Amino acid sequence: MQRRNDRGYNELRTLKMTPHYLKNPEGSVLMALGDTKVICNASVEENLPPFLRGGDKGWINAEYSMLPRATSERTRREATKGRQTGRTVEIQRLIGRALRAVVDLEKLGPRSIVVDCDVIQADGGTRTASITGGFFALKLALQKLVDDQQLPALPLKADLAAISVGILPSGEAVLDLDYQEDAAAAVDMNIVMTSQGEFVELQGTGEEATFSGSDLNDLLALGTQGVEKLIQAQQYQFQQLLHPYDTSQLSAKTIVIATRNAGKASEFKALFEPAGLTVKTLKDFPDLPDVEETGKTFEENARLKADTIARKLDLPVLADDSGLMVDALHGRPGVYSARFAGDHNDAANNAKLMFELTDVPPEKRTATFHTTLVFAKPGQPDKDLVVDGEVAGQILAIPRGDNGFGYDPLFYVPALKKSMAQLTQAEKNQVSHRGNAIRNLEKVWQDWLHAEH
Repeated sequence: MQRRNDRGYNELRTLKMTPHYLKNPEGSVLMALGDTKVICNASVEENLPPFLRGGDKGWINAEYSMLPRATSERTRREATKGRQTGRTVEIQRLIGRALRAVVDLEKLGPRSIVVDCDVIQADGGTRTASITGGFFALKLALQKLVDDQQLPALPLKADLAAISVGILPSGEAVLDLDYQEDAAAAVDMNIVMTSQGEFVELQGTGEEATFSGSDLNDLLALGTQGVEKLIQAQQYQFQQLLHPYDTSQLSAKTIVIATRNAGKASEFKALFEPAGLTVKTLKDFPDLPDVEETGKTFEENARLKADTIARKLDLPVLADDSGLMVDALHGRPGVYSARFAGDHNDAANNAKLMFELTDVPPEKRTATFHTTLVFAKPGQPDKDLVVDGEVAGQILAIPRGDNGFGYDPLFYVPALKKSMAQLTQAEKNQVSHRGNAIRNLEKVWQDWLHAEH
C-alpha cells in the first residue's frame, strides 16, 4: 500500500522538535510530527496539591487542549462550554500518568511541575505527540532546576516517548497514523514506552474488527521501533543543548578560567601552566553566553558559573565571585558589588559607597574584600572544589592611587598603609583576597583535579 508522502509502513512522519520555543516556561518545545503540531510547556511551581502538602514528595500534572482551529472546522473552546470533554480529561490524565512514571518524585522534592500541551494543528496522533513533546519540555525544566542548583541531578528514571500504530483496512500494520489513516483503521493503538524498553501504557482498540495475538505482536514491534527513534531524537537534541560546543579536539589537560579579564586570567595561568595544563578563558569561546548571577552568596554565583560552563564545554572550569562587604552597611554591597550603582560602573559604585558612608567615622569604616573560587568538573556538580580568600581593611573618604580597579582606590590596607590602588601588582597579589584564595587553591587543586570521583 502506498501511504501519503511515500512513507513506508514502518516510517515516522517528518519529525521536528524545537526546544526553548517560548521564553517564559522553564521548559518548552514545539512538537511537530507531520502536520500535527503541539506546543508543550513545563512550568515549575513551588507548591503541592492538597493531598501531598506537608511531605517531601513532588508531583507532575498535565493539561491538554485543542485550539479552536486546530482541525478542519472551528470547534468551540471548552471554556465557553463551561466544562472539559471526556476526551480532554482522559488525554491529560494519560499524559500526567506517563510523565510521573519516569520521574523519581521523591527526588523532585516538594514542588510541582505542570505540563501544558496545546494542539495548534491536528492531523492524527495528538495525544502521543503531546506525551513525546511534553516529556522533552519536562526534561528541559528539570535541567533548569539542576542548572539553578535547586536539584543535584536529573530525577529521571528513564526517557519517554509515545507513538500510534494501527492496522489499515488492507490488513497492513503501520506506524504513526495520520488523521485519514486513523479514521479508516480497523485497529488502532497508542503505545507509551521508556528508553529502557518498558511499556507505560497501551491503548488498543478494534474498530468494528478484532485482532489476533500475532497482530498485537506486529503492532508492538512497530511501536517499539517508532519510540526508539523518537527517544533518540530527544536525546540527541538534549545533548546538543547541554554541550553546544565541540571541545573534543582540545587537550585532555585543558581547563577553562571563567573570565574575559586578561589580568585575572594571567594570575591563574601562572598557577596552572607550570603543572602542564592548557589554560583557556571565555575569550576562547566568544559565542558562549554569560551566566546570569542569580545567587544570593558568592559561592552560589561562582558555582552557577563554574557548573554551567563546565557542562556546556565538557571541561573543568574555575570560576570566581568577589565583592566588598562593609560592616557599617551590614555587609553591603556584597554579591552586588559590581552592580551597586548600576551595571559594572566603577566610578558610580565608588561615588555611591562614599555617599552612603558620609557620616560614618573612620574607625567604623571597616570592610572586607572577599573572593570565592569554585572549580567544577563536567557532570559532577556535587564534587565542586570551593576555596575562599579575604583581606581586611577600611574604606577611605577620598580615593587614593591609580592602580587596580573597582573599589581598590577606596580600600585601605592598614598593614601596608596604602590603598589597594597604591600597590604594585606584585604587592597586591601578596595581600589581596584573590591572591589569598589562589594560595588556598594551590594547596588542594591537584589532588582534587586528579581524583577519581
